[in-house]
Parts: sequence; C-alpha cells; structure tokens
Amino acid sequence: MTWGWEFVPDEETVADGAPAEFLAEVVGRADELVRAAEVLYLHGPSFQEADEGARHVFVAGGFFVYMVTPRSELVSIWQVTPDPLV
Repeated sequence: MTWGWEFVPDEETVADGAPAEFLAEVVGRADELVRAAEVLYLHGPSFQEADEGARHVFVAGGFFVYMVTPRSELVSIWQVTPDPLV
C-alpha cells in the first residue's frame, strides 16, 4: 500500500465549479499533507489509535476539509469552498 489522497466521494461532487487556480492550491496542499502523513504514520496500516478527525486548511482562494486515515494510507478531501469574494 502507498500513501495518496483523493476527493471523497469524487472530484465532480466535491470540487465542481471551483476555480482552477484554487483547485491547484488544494492539490498542492493535499500533496504536502500526504508527504507529512507518510512521515508521521510510518506504519500506517497497523495504526491502532483513533483517526484524528476532520481538519480545515486555508489556501489562496478558499479552504478545504480533509481527514487523514492512517490504516488506509489516505488523505481524503471532503469539501472545497472557494472564497466567494475572490
């Protein structure tokens, strides 16, 4: 198994209509979160504690909600919210 990230349930549902520049920021930060989780949870599939729960990240153009699931070696992005004033 290898670490990765994905939109849950899918990109069309989560990110439909979001500006491309904002989504590029989301993707860049998601890649960073994967690298950090990979280091923090070296033995992800054997992780026995509770997941850390949902978190928010603010990026240029808005924010997104994600969760790290070590046992699945996955960063899932549940919601992206572009700034309506940008």
